[in-house]
Amino acid sequence: MSSAPPVPPASRRLDELRAPDIERLISERSIFVQPLGAIEQHGPHLPFNTDLLIAERVATAAVERIGADLDVWLLPPLAYTKSNEHAWSSGTIWLSADTLLRVLDDIGRCVAQTPARRLVFMNGHGGNSALVGVANRELRLHHGLMTFLAHPGVPPDQGGVSAADEHGMGIHGGTDETSIMLHLAPELVDMDAATRNVPDGLIDNRYVRFGGSVGFGWLSNDFGDAGHIGDPTTATAERGAELVEAAVVAFCEALGEIAEFNLPM
Repeated sequence: MSSAPPVPPASRRLDELRAPDIERLISERSIFVQPLGAIEQHGPHLPFNTDLLIAERVATAAVERIGADLDVWLLPPLAYTKSNEHAWSSGTIWLSADTLLRVLDDIGRCVAQTPARRLVFMNGHGGNSALVGVANRELRLHHGLMTFLAHPGVPPDQGGVSAADEHGMGIHGGTDETSIMLHLAPELVDMDAATRNVPDGLIDNRYVRFGGSVGFGWLSNDFGDAGHIGDPTTATAERGAELVEAAVVAFCEALGEIAEFNLPM
């Protein structure tokens, strides 16, 4: 008597599987996606969970769209990360760089105990990017994983774009981030409190500016007590919907390349 075909999973969330499902469903082809957020101030108009919500929603939508085709699995989001540029603001909950590196290494160690060989960090907080890049190299060295860093949208201070009137410096709570939140969770946004806060003193700088070739250390309150950096006053839910869809499409396409990526080459 032939055995019944495997029952497909009800979802692509790893935390909803049972222990025997790992051997049955996870293989070297499988891709794990770890959303990374932050719990940090986002000015007077956006909630503390902005980065967390955006990363989780984009990752979830992409996995729902192409997870079955590419064998992608979603890990529970990590809310607390390295947000010490906002440490001055009560309510921000952040991990030290050392702690986050250890946490990411622990996550990678656990992933490496499964048959999966690919781990993708979908990072919603630009302040994590450099550290995740370091973690990816360490995870490759220590656990043999193929590791990747993706963003819902490349942060403006890391080569991405922002609204024209932000002069490329809408890096935190500005037009695009506010637009996305107006689309995803409008009940959490207070547009009456939104104000323009662009560091105009950096506009004419060629090198030392957000997105310039010379970086600098900064805290968010270096640019005013409100804590955001950008212009949320021009944000719209319609713009947010377009940005979210573009982010999901881009991540789906990236996952397609990740599925075919192999090391060593």
